[in-house]
Amino acid sequence: MGGKLFSRAEIERRVQELGDWFQNIDLLGVPTAPAHFLGDYPTLKWKRFAHVLPEDMHGMSVLEIGCNAGFYSLEMKRRGAERVVGIDFDDYYLDQARFAAEVLGQDIEYRKLSVYDVGQLGERFDLVLFMGLVYHLRHPLLALDLIHEHAARDLLLYQSLQRGSADMEAVAQDHDFWETEVFERPSWPRLHFVEHRYSHDETNWWIPNAACSAAMLRSAGFDIVAHPEEEVFLCKRAEPRQLPDGPRAVYPARGTPPIAGS
Repeated sequence: MGGKLFSRAEIERRVQELGDWFQNIDLLGVPTAPAHFLGDYPTLKWKRFAHVLPEDMHGMSVLEIGCNAGFYSLEMKRRGAERVVGIDFDDYYLDQARFAAEVLGQDIEYRKLSVYDVGQLGERFDLVLFMGLVYHLRHPLLALDLIHEHAARDLLLYQSLQRGSADMEAVAQDHDFWETEVFERPSWPRLHFVEHRYSHDETNWWIPNAACSAAMLRSAGFDIVAHPEEEVFLCKRAEPRQLPDGPRAVYPARGTPPIAGS
């Protein structure tokens, strides 16, 4: 803790200069997004699943992928996490995150990287936060594979916007070619593709239902240990599913999707 002391006027001025904030963070009495359409977001969301993470995180390392303004990174430091790294590909959000951490006197390292570049960090973390990002990705399974391969040592906290049914069913190991009824069930894992925009946002690509979030996590090699909130899953890193001839998917460290026929 410690660092530069900011006056309320300074904080208010810089919050305005840094543009529209998606995350409402209390900066010593100055809210960054007081008129958020979801209310006090993401605090209201956080309160519904905060209990699944350790209250005392001393000695733990944390990586937040797609950190935005750094709300969850700040919460991890408040719980005593020793090392917290936040990554985002957009300087707009990184500038907000760095300012918020400076005002609140929290030592958080922020780097400009995408989820496809997690291998560049060269380390694994006790906890990886992957919150509100998967639906913004053209290659969501690749992202989860790379997190498993390069970033996660133990725990993964995942959250995604979801649409469709919240029901989940036990997934069979196989289905006959002529069995088509399963695809009509609301509880079947389903990933909805957004060709143009959703909620006026051209970066929304894929929106899973709850069963699909769970299935993707399992497929990437994560065991689900808690599902405290409809959109949130706490997972432990396990081994990815194997096929007779080896791992189901292998990707280069930089995250370039494989080319057909290569």
